[in-house]
Amino acid sequence: MDKLDAQRRSENMRRIRSKDTAPELAVRLLLHSLGYRYRLHRKDLSGQTRHRVSKPLQGDFVHGCYWHAHGCKVAHTPKSNEAYWSPKLQRNVDRDVKNRIRLSELGWQSLDVWECSIKSHGIRTKIENFLRI
Repeated sequence: MDKLDAQRRSENMRRIRSKDTAPELAVRLLLHSLGYRYRLHRKDLSGQTRHRVSKPLQGDFVHGCYWHAHGCKVAHTPKSNEAYWSPKLQRNVDRDVKNRIRLSELGWQSLDVWECSIKSHGIRTKIENFLRI
């Protein structure tokens, strides 16, 4: 059972952003500090890749652990309305796989950056190594 009434739940959900999230802004700042320039939210690419760096044919996805069912401590299975949330989160995961396959078919290399890894010191190295490919 949801602890919030329908109106409060709706207000909370409305505040959740799909663009310019804190993890996404952190990755942008990191890319910029490394000297890379990028384009955001390419509509002509599958999955609306979050960034396309100046090195040709590379993009990254910045995933929220909850919304993309990462399986880490940040991601949790909702206890209320499981009949809605379980299929919803699974559709997100399925869509992510489909988008990575489509980008690969177009000759793009992609990197998944998870919300839980943003604060990790290793994320800079992971992104640098990806960009050197």
